[in-house]
Order: sequence, then C-alpha cells, then structure tokens
Amino acid sequence: MNHFLNNGAGKLVIGVLFFSLTITSCKKTSDAGVEITTNAAIKLDTINLAYGSDPLQKIDLYLPATRTDANTKVIVLIHGGAWSAGDKSDFTSLIPTLQSGLADYAVININYRLAAPPSTNLWPTQQTDVNAAFDYIVSKASYFHYNANKMAVMGASAGAHLALLKAYHYNADNRVKAVIDFFGPTDMADLYNFQTGIQKQLFELFMSGTPTTNATAYFNASPLSFVATGVPPTIIFHGTADAVVPYAQSVRLNTALENAAVGHQYNEYAGEPHGQFNATNTADAYAKAIGFTLFNVQ
Repeated sequence: MNHFLNNGAGKLVIGVLFFSLTITSCKKTSDAGVEITTNAAIKLDTINLAYGSDPLQKIDLYLPATRTDANTKVIVLIHGGAWSAGDKSDFTSLIPTLQSGLADYAVININYRLAAPPSTNLWPTQQTDVNAAFDYIVSKASYFHYNANKMAVMGASAGAHLALLKAYHYNADNRVKAVIDFFGPTDMADLYNFQTGIQKQLFELFMSGTPTTNATAYFNASPLSFVATGVPPTIIFHGTADAVVPYAQSVRLNTALENAAVGHQYNEYAGEPHGQFNATNTADAYAKAIGFTLFNVQ
C-alpha cells in the first residue's frame, strides 16, 4: 500500500493512504521543549514542545519578533502521511516561505499519533490529537504572545482532511478563520470504495469497519458532512492526475461550499499527481494560500 504523504515543501511531495540562539534576534529551546524565553521583542523558535504525554504529541512554534497578544495571528500546519506516516518536519522547509509572506504570524507545526493497524492509534486518534494540540495552542496564547482567536489551519492530504474537520466540525469557538486544503480527502466512504486489495483492508481496520458496518464513523470523519453556511472560508488545491485522493473529492467540496455560500477558492492543476506539483504550480499554490490567509484572517 502506498503511503499517501511524503511531504517535501519545495515540491509538495505529499503521498496519502497507508498508508542559536542567534546572537541578536532568535532564541530556541531544547528538543525537550523547555522554553528559554518568551520575550515578545525577539524571534523565538520553540521545537518539540509537548502538548501530551506521547512522544508524537509535539509541536514546533516559530514566533516573530515584536509580536503582540492582539496583532500576531496564527497559522497551524498539519502534515500528511495517510494518518499512519509523515512528520511535522515534512513542512519545515516551508517555514521561511510562510514567515516571509505572513510576517506577523506565529507559525505552528504539529505532530499527532500515527495509526498502526490493526489495533494501534486507530481513527479518531489523529483528530483527537489535532484538537488537543489546538487546545494547547490556545492555552499558551498569552504566554507566547499571539492571538489564538485569529487562526488559519493548513494541511496536505491526510493533514488537509484533519484541517478541514477541525475547521468545519470542531470550531465552535470560531477561532479558525480560514482553512488551506492541499488535496485532502473529504468523503471517507468514497475514499474507502476507491481502495482495492490490501489498501482497502487496511483502511477498514483504520476506520474500525466499512461504510456499511460503521456508517457513523465514516460520516463523522468526512468534512463534507459538516459543510454549512458559516464554516470558515476555504482554499482548495488538487491535481487532476491524483491517483491517491481522487480530485473529484475536492470538486465535491467546492460544490458544497458554493451551495452553502461559503467563501472559497478552488484551484485545479491539470495533469498533476498527488503531492508532486511542478515548481510553477507549487509557487502558484503557496502564493495563493498566503494571499487567501491574509485576506480572511482579520
């Protein structure tokens, strides 16, 4: 079975189913996540800060200098990997691009526990961890000096699926103002039916059943189930040659958002495969994602 997400920020290589402290301006933490300083006047990179007890429940924070509790917004990154692979480091090379385009943003890159069927970290462990990471981010807003009421969330493939669910279904406090979706699954039953052979068997184990035997789980795991007027504006990117997450999943999301009168943009790249956009399309996608975030997170 293919691992969906092998995410390189420069190439958007993101496969899906099983699946210093510088002297003048920057302070860091150790891998243990012990904060050295929270001085808002200086740039701060805080690596591997724990939001839970599992080794994978870690986040990296990239905080700008001269940040403030009111004016420093947040973008949260969620890696892909078919819910069973990948790491927040997949997005590390993208951080400078986001810092350049979103100069007044805190960039927060999160990990979550990975599934290992038949019995370890099955769905919805990954969404539970994403929600817990967001709770931690909110709880530390005053400590690190950013505005957790003004957040965007961005994900790729399985990470985009988690981002969409967070934005549409677990956003009662309306802190998430925009979501950036790179070829994420939107209908889990449809994705199950798309699989064959061992891939379908693994998906069934991951979801603890089929769409027939565990319909509630598939419904609750599908972002399309929760599209409604008032969900955050969404920008979508998908290649038409995607053999891992069919681009029809994004087409359906685009239609649902349009019908619900939700602000959105749909970007379709002809002939592009899953997570391997060419350099021109990669640059186009990141520029649009940054512009969309700036416009919608106010």
